[in-house]
Amino acid sequence: MAMTDVLSAEDIKKAVGAFSAAESFNYKKFFEMVGLKKKSPEDVKKVFRILDKDQSGFIEEEELKFVLKGFTPDGRDLSDKETKALLAAGDKDGDGKIGADEFATMVAES
Repeated sequence: MAMTDVLSAEDIKKAVGAFSAAESFNYKKFFEMVGLKKKSPEDVKKVFRILDKDQSGFIEEEELKFVLKGFTPDGRDLSDKETKALLAAGDKDGDGKIGADEFATMVAES
């Protein structure tokens, strides 16, 4: 499954482009711009599964660094600071990774 099966290619391009500058990533604005906030819980789970590259059931810190590339190959890598901020925002139970429910909560809160 590709990200464009769930989200519009145009929305993805705009959202990733809006955060192309280093240290500019804001997950709340990104999820809104990419159209994820308006999607069904099932679609949000599909996006989670795409971002969970190793299919472990969690998005670990190493996968978060490449979250924009998960939306489009043209996306930049997040800085360590941005990656840690994203992990802190999503990791509600403090286990150092983001599960599907935590991801859905993060999208809903954005």
